[in-house]
Amino acid sequence: MVVGAPEVESLMKKVLVTGAAGFIGYHLSERLLEEGNKVTGIDNLNSYYDVRLKKARLGRLIKRRRFRFHKADLADIKKTRVIFKAEAPDLVVHLAAQAGVRYSLENPRAYLKSNITGFLNVLEACRQFKIRRLIYASSSSVYGANTRLPFSVQDRTDAPLSLYGATKKSNELMAHAYGHLFKLQTTGLRFFTVYGPWGRPDMAYFLFTRNLLTGKPIQVFNRGNMRRDFTYIDDIVDGMISVTRLSKARPFYNLGSSKPVKLMDCIRLLEKYTRQKAKIRYAPMHPGDILETSADIRAARDDFGFFPKTNMKEGVKKFVDWYKGYYRVKTV
Repeated sequence: MVVGAPEVESLMKKVLVTGAAGFIGYHLSERLLEEGNKVTGIDNLNSYYDVRLKKARLGRLIKRRRFRFHKADLADIKKTRVIFKAEAPDLVVHLAAQAGVRYSLENPRAYLKSNITGFLNVLEACRQFKIRRLIYASSSSVYGANTRLPFSVQDRTDAPLSLYGATKKSNELMAHAYGHLFKLQTTGLRFFTVYGPWGRPDMAYFLFTRNLLTGKPIQVFNRGNMRRDFTYIDDIVDGMISVTRLSKARPFYNLGSSKPVKLMDCIRLLEKYTRQKAKIRYAPMHPGDILETSADIRAARDDFGFFPKTNMKEGVKKFVDWYKGYYRVKTV
């Protein structure tokens, strides 16, 4: 325990994880199960990206004895209430959302349905069934046009640059209101570019790897002049588990590596571990993109000793090795 940190309590025994077939939800559920908890997963298995990958993640979870699954859309308040009543969780970790900054330009209504209505229904179910704690996914996207680096949880977040970021900011405001009105303890986790095995196929590192291994060009925005606070999935899950153990947490934490990496350096690492040379097609800066992200993780470090251990070289290698194995890629 960190000196001066909030009191730590034993890990909850019944945890409801929304978005359990998603990238982060899958890894968190695995860890919770490994530590002896009962986990109930909810996911609508939508087709935003390859459903087969979601089902593969879910298939691994379903084999676990203490895991239960409900296929449901959280935008359906009736189904959401039925599940909350039946499962009576000690803790809710809400990770289900319509992800992706760029897709929000194509299908904005999907973000309102999932990220606003779905989140409201989770808050309402927590209120109705007297859930004590809610931990939910926010995003570094809430920092938007903020030019002060690194991004601190104390910084203003009222100028998001994408609808996705705006919905995540809305979630934070909604959680604050419900916490005040109904004594629900809420904690938003602002994730910074999470990557690793079983990741999301819409993420740049995943797309780059696929195209490198199939000989296709990769599209690089702003001539690669961007920096991202890439954070390995195991480090993110370590942080999340620590937050579940706090008896009293802050309203927000940044979970990032705090070591931004140039996009072109990421591409070079992918070239190294795939043993392929990238065919790059440069494109202008994409609307909604942020030039640089960098996490100030002092609050997480002070409260629960958060310290990411996986460097970019190690993390990229693990991802490429997983990708080759999962997709049965044969390389010389």
